[in-house]
Amino acid sequence: MEIVYVVFASILVWTSYKSFSKGLDYLAFFKEELSKKDACFSPMASVIVPCRGLDQGLEENLRMLFRQDYPQYEILFVVDSEDDEAAAVIKKLITENKNVKSSLLVAGKARNEGQKIHNLRYALDFTSAESAVFVFADSDARMNEDWLKSLVEPLKDETIGATTGYRWMISKKRNLASELRSVWNASVASALGRNTESNFCWGGSMALRKETFEKCKVREKWRGKLSDDFVVTNAIKEAGLKVFFVPKAMTATLEDVSFRQMLEFTNRQMKITRAYAPHLWINCLLGSFLFNLVFLWSFLIAFLDAFRSPVSWIATGSVFSVSLFSIGKSLLRLKAVSLVLKNYDLKYQYLTHSTLWLISPSVYLYNCVCAMFLKKIVWRGISYDIEKIN
Repeated sequence: MEIVYVVFASILVWTSYKSFSKGLDYLAFFKEELSKKDACFSPMASVIVPCRGLDQGLEENLRMLFRQDYPQYEILFVVDSEDDEAAAVIKKLITENKNVKSSLLVAGKARNEGQKIHNLRYALDFTSAESAVFVFADSDARMNEDWLKSLVEPLKDETIGATTGYRWMISKKRNLASELRSVWNASVASALGRNTESNFCWGGSMALRKETFEKCKVREKWRGKLSDDFVVTNAIKEAGLKVFFVPKAMTATLEDVSFRQMLEFTNRQMKITRAYAPHLWINCLLGSFLFNLVFLWSFLIAFLDAFRSPVSWIATGSVFSVSLFSIGKSLLRLKAVSLVLKNYDLKYQYLTHSTLWLISPSVYLYNCVCAMFLKKIVWRGISYDIEKIN
């Protein structure tokens, strides 16, 4: 059994080192992209924002869409009902910001597909004929003023099929559940980077040329689906195009959640991942299982053996090495994101992100197991059966 332990521990130390190395590259990529001069590519853009219910900070989130440093764009807000709580907030902002072309659309209830998918497909019929770029944003994301410009500019390269940002979660009350969700989410955020082949789209901050969108038949492929971004990612890659990650298009999600809400969110993400990208789910399952197994095994060896044999020293060294690499990775990605989200005080997250990494693999393992057996998710108050929809 000692040999088996040493093999597993060695694999975990090696993968932790590789993860730390990717953290170094993540920070370097942010610095490179932020140092680039703005390119002269800003065609007419249609920004589509599906909304449902009152997100925390909804009004301020949506207000930032009207403050974009971009020459010509329109905003299309989409709800499923005029009675939706978000409708009143949207109408108020449209009235206050006459300088930006914007509209509120009512898509009605979805049938045999996700409500978000239905809203997006509905809104496409109302985009301007002059629009050359389709941009998609989530209502719980708060953008910087250069978000739209940064997201669109890389599309001047026609080998890039889609550009994407990602969310960074910030809690206001700084409770444990919210901070744990932030750490969980940060692991996904740092999976993006300079590698356009492994990058994926995130529907809350995503842009495509209209020509590419139509060529890849995204609207048709969305029909009957639940996830917007996984479908876009697959369509872009099937067409032999790249997904380009734009650090400047990172957005802040300012929310507080309970433990129930945290688990609901993380379980939903993993269930959708298993449905649309099973290889990623398998990687998460194996990775989180290995981490939890080796750490628990190492602590038992160190406690029971008390340094009386070589394997106990190996166990201690493994825990120390993995901890060092994991803390380093957490601090590197937080440093990178801090370069973009300058308007937010992220200093407190140096403590939470350098400690809660120890717990997040257990949450990932729980999510992966739930995704194997539980097929229903709740998204914006609507219950979906993943197998039936897909």
